[in-house]
Amino acid sequence: MATASTKMTPVQILSVASRRPGGCHARAQRGAGLLEVLIAVVVLSIGLLGIAAMQLGSLRSNHSAWMRSEATVRAQDIMERMRANQPAALAGNYDIALGAAAPTGSTPRDLDLQEWKQNLTVLPAGDGAIARTVAGGNTRFTVTVQWDDSRGALPAQQFVAVGEL
Repeated sequence: MATASTKMTPVQILSVASRRPGGCHARAQRGAGLLEVLIAVVVLSIGLLGIAAMQLGSLRSNHSAWMRSEATVRAQDIMERMRANQPAALAGNYDIALGAAAPTGSTPRDLDLQEWKQNLTVLPAGDGAIARTVAGGNTRFTVTVQWDDSRGALPAQQFVAVGEL
């Protein structure tokens, strides 16, 4: 190391300064750790927002799928009820339009339609219709179940099942 009486060269001065704690590079590093942490928090926040958006989309899709499954079950329910009361179904007694109220009687057909219309209320704005068509000796039934799927970001949906007894 140089003494006070000797003259130091610029290389020696730089080497002495870099050996000191808090030397010339310390000022350049001040605050860099905090900035790195801040950037990491921003990147993590963006990632968490992306995960939350994916979860929300998944919930919407699952809700829509559940409603479609319910509509399928409700359509099968009335088809089975019509199979159990086949003479009334083939005579067209089960025909009912969308928006029409269920009959108020106490016959098996009336009770079937009352329970079916009541069961459709599990779906938001749930409604149903049954239409009978006869062509070439074959009788087909078209069961339509309609519901509002606005929570799933879709317009009103319909499930249509066609079957023969």
